[in-house]
Amino acid sequence: MSIRLRLTLWYSCLLAGTLIAVGIVVYLFVNWNTYAEAKEQLKAQNSTIFVQPTVNFLDENEWNFQIARIGRGPEQKNIYMQIVSYKDGVVRQEDQLRQFGTIIPYPEADKKPEEGFRKVKVTINNEKFDMLTYQRPLPLEDGTLIGIMQIAVFSNNEEKFLAGLRTILIVSSLFVVLIAFTVGLFIARQALRPIERVIRATEQIEKGSELNMRIPAADSNDEIGKLVHTLNMMLSRIEFAYNELDESYKAQRRFVSDASHELRTPLTTIRGNIDLLERMWTRIKDMNPDKGSGDWLPFDMEHWEMSREAMSDISAEAKRMSTLVNDLLALARADAGYVMEKEHLALLPIAEEVARRAQLLPRKAEWTIGDLSALNGVYVKGNHDYLQQLLFIFIENAFKYTERGHIELGALRGNGQIGITVEDTGIGMNPDEIPHIFDRFYRADESRGVTVGTGLGLSIAKWIIDEHQGSVEVTTREGEGTKFTIWLPVVFSGNAPSTIIEGTDHLIE
Repeated sequence: MSIRLRLTLWYSCLLAGTLIAVGIVVYLFVNWNTYAEAKEQLKAQNSTIFVQPTVNFLDENEWNFQIARIGRGPEQKNIYMQIVSYKDGVVRQEDQLRQFGTIIPYPEADKKPEEGFRKVKVTINNEKFDMLTYQRPLPLEDGTLIGIMQIAVFSNNEEKFLAGLRTILIVSSLFVVLIAFTVGLFIARQALRPIERVIRATEQIEKGSELNMRIPAADSNDEIGKLVHTLNMMLSRIEFAYNELDESYKAQRRFVSDASHELRTPLTTIRGNIDLLERMWTRIKDMNPDKGSGDWLPFDMEHWEMSREAMSDISAEAKRMSTLVNDLLALARADAGYVMEKEHLALLPIAEEVARRAQLLPRKAEWTIGDLSALNGVYVKGNHDYLQQLLFIFIENAFKYTERGHIELGALRGNGQIGITVEDTGIGMNPDEIPHIFDRFYRADESRGVTVGTGLGLSIAKWIIDEHQGSVEVTTREGEGTKFTIWLPVVFSGNAPSTIIEGTDHLIE
């Protein structure tokens, strides 16, 4: 529920409550004022009537009433009197009331009637009429109630007037509340219009990429104006902080990219010199086969073996640093929004070339090339070099984590996509770790220390897959191996569609 509607409902309910209270007060006042004259008239008539119970000396159970009037005014013709005997149940009426052929309702003796006014209804010729009565109990000297006297006057006009007043009060109150609600909605909308402008402006800032936008300032110096000013100040601080962070992030990306470029040259030089030294020392040894140990060297054989181990360690570390630098360079390009140049490529030659070159990589398990016929005639839109790098990342990852068994490269189709599978029988991993394996520097086997690595390869692979609008599916179990399925959208295929695969465990988009 909007604030505008809540405000309108609140003051509409408050207005309705006020109108109800005022209406009740007005109605009670008019009701009292309307019946005041009739009540005074009835009380005046009551004061002029004297009723004395009398007893029949022959039958003491027979009672009668002696009535005396002290005075009679001209208003007597509109007032009717009735006496009820509780002893014998006889109702005595004046001629004016008897000619109507009706009896004024009276309370029974067991209800212990008290002196005062009552409103009753009488039936005359099958029609209901309202009457206001003043009743007076008639007791004996010992207090025994033997009857009741009622003086009445018709009050139809008063009741009709009060009924009309009730209708007017109710209808007018409803009408006023309805008008107030309608006008209140409009007023609330006008009052809250600046807030709507603030909301629209903030939505535009949220959806847009420009943080230099500001909310139009209000002319007034009220709460809305202060709110707009506060929001604009906050946006200014957010823009300043964001620009600082963005500049820092850009500088960091430039540093990583520049450092990667700069480090590649000395690392290449180091590796080249190490290879040259190894070849030179080997050639010197080969040129002096007849000399004893250390005769052809400026130092003994023990020093020669130590120097070879040192050169081997330097070469291995330089190679690892080169790999790390290349990975950092790839990630720096990804962070910088690098857009790959793509073209329509046949996927089978790429997979065959990667499979052939993978045979030369160091490994302990058997390398198997499965059925790649599903790739025949399949074209994808991608980058040749990055697709090769993508496959090499998953294959090298499988070589790294498979001590025995085999690694197999395969292919399959499904739902307009082509899938390349890399399945191994290595150490596998906990399925709970799958959502994190593509995070940078994350190592699934870090606690076990099974292999060495930087944890950047799969992050680069995920970036390449995203750039090709693909996805990767992971099926794994600890101690039983892992299967990666790389799905790429097919842009053209010369073969008929094949069956759809089943049994998907994890799919990472």
